[in-house]
Amino acid sequence: MADLPHGPGSVLMTADTVGGVFSYAIELSRALAARGVRTSLATLGGPLSASQREAAGRVPGLAVFESSFRLEWMDDPWDDVARAGDWLLELEERVRPAVIHLNGYAHGALGFRAPKVVVAHSCVLSWWAAVLGGEAPPRYDRYRREVARGLAAASAVVAPTRAMLDALLHHHGPLPEGARAVVIPNAADPERFAPRPKEELVLAVGRLWDQAKNIEALGEVAPHLPWPVQVAGSDVRPGGDAGATPLPSLERLGVLSPSGVAAALGHASIYAHPARYEPFGLSVLEAALSGCALVLGDIPSLREVWRDAALYVDPGDTEALRRALRALIDAPGARREMAARARARALDFSPRRMARGYLSLYGELLRRGPGGERSPSRETRETASGAAATPERQRKASAPCA
Repeated sequence: MADLPHGPGSVLMTADTVGGVFSYAIELSRALAARGVRTSLATLGGPLSASQREAAGRVPGLAVFESSFRLEWMDDPWDDVARAGDWLLELEERVRPAVIHLNGYAHGALGFRAPKVVVAHSCVLSWWAAVLGGEAPPRYDRYRREVARGLAAASAVVAPTRAMLDALLHHHGPLPEGARAVVIPNAADPERFAPRPKEELVLAVGRLWDQAKNIEALGEVAPHLPWPVQVAGSDVRPGGDAGATPLPSLERLGVLSPSGVAAALGHASIYAHPARYEPFGLSVLEAALSGCALVLGDIPSLREVWRDAALYVDPGDTEALRRALRALIDAPGARREMAARARARALDFSPRRMARGYLSLYGELLRRGPGGERSPSRETRETASGAAATPERQRKASAPCA
């Protein structure tokens, strides 16, 4: 890995424990450690699970600072967000990192000494537009303001896809003149996800309560398929509220450990993810590395990542979903071909590539000087376009991020 750029000595990174951001943070911390960069990981949203604690323990030099502060997209979180901000500032004084890496928005407005990278894994406003249509209701006005403040104060903003970056700028406005906005794709370790002897089954992995994942569509088509459809993931929202019960036609595997997810993906022949909203899709990447043929929601971010290595369906068209799954079930040769394409494409999204992107960005910010001051004359701002949203549907929803 001699061609990777040199990076800072240490990074203070935040991560929530609710979704895929934690897996992303662990993968990036491991890749940075291979380049001699120490990561201090500050976790929010709830206590670490046993499997999360185990994963963190396998990263060389990783220091974990654990909290249970509520996240900015949760209900009435702002007292916790403020307390978490004080805690993060204290952590900076304690660990003296070269770079602050925030996997959330609001804390970008804090007065850290080190330059701040804000990573856009998802956001409530783009979730709402994609899943329910229209603008998020007034109860998210505080969220709008806090996100805008965090983005305006960031030294750089990163998104895992151009589609997510476009959505972020569409919903929260352009970044200040001279701000750095870049796309750095997520990654997964191919050594952890590998094809195993395949079984005649379709698999989905994701939060069952999150309407963005569109698990209910799989429940509708499962009775009309010759193979079982299995689904792994939690049906309990943050805070302990039970989500909608999945349709009985799905075989529920519950919440699996990382090794359990890898095993399930390894044995599945087809991975189905008819998502309405997916800024990157880490589970899809893991499925592709595991040798699954992919059937995905036809949305810009998934098209951007997977190109011709997947079959795409309108998330609202369950008959199209049934036909796509049946086509792969009935044609073993085509299924193997699509699985091979997906794995070949997935190998492009390596931890090494992700580390290269972040180390290059960190180095650029450090060269600017203390605080990562911007240099508008040397850098240009990326802009985004977006279509007007459709009228809002009048229905209550939980709008998860990440």
